[in-house]
Amino acid sequence: MMPYFRSSNAAPQLPEGYQLQWEPLPTAADEVNRLLQNCGAPNRSDSRVALALERSAWSLRLHKANQLVGFLRVTSDEALNANLWDLVVLPDQPEKQKLLEVLVYAALNRMRKQWPGCSISLAAGEELIPVLETYGFISDPNGIRAMGLDLKQEGEREKTSMEGLEPPTFRTGI
Repeated sequence: MMPYFRSSNAAPQLPEGYQLQWEPLPTAADEVNRLLQNCGAPNRSDSRVALALERSAWSLRLHKANQLVGFLRVTSDEALNANLWDLVVLPDQPEKQKLLEVLVYAALNRMRKQWPGCSISLAAGEELIPVLETYGFISDPNGIRAMGLDLKQEGEREKTSMEGLEPPTFRTGI
C-alpha cells in the first residue's frame, strides 16, 4: 500500500481521556513489549524491543489513565525512505478504530514535515487496511510488491520476520 496524501482528511479527534505522546528517545521497552504481545505480536525479549526502539527515529504512544494502550514507531534513512512499524491499539479499547486513525494521522503529519518527499512503507495486518486506505495508502502501487528475506543461518533459531523484530504481516507502502 502506498499513500497519496489527501488534503481532505480532517485531523481525527483524540477521544476524551486519552493522551498522545511523541517520544524522540527510546524508553520503557518492557511496557511496549507487553502492549505488543497483548495485541497479538509474537513473544520478543525486552532487549530486542529495546534495540528496535533505539534504532527508531521516534515513536508515538497513546495512554489512558497512565496505561499504554496504543503505539507506533518510525524508522527512516531521512532522505528517501521511512517506515511505520508496530501500529497497535489494545483490542479492548472501545474506540480502537479512532485511536488507530489518530496514530496514523499524527505520524504522517509529522513525517511530511520532517522528511518531505520520502517514500513511506508500512507492515500491517489486514484489519488495519480500512484505516490506512482512509489516509490514501494503496496496495502494490504500480505493481510494486514488497518481499521479505529471512537471513537465518543453518541451525539458528527461527526469526519471525523482517529485521527479526516484526511479525509477518501484509506489506504496504507509499
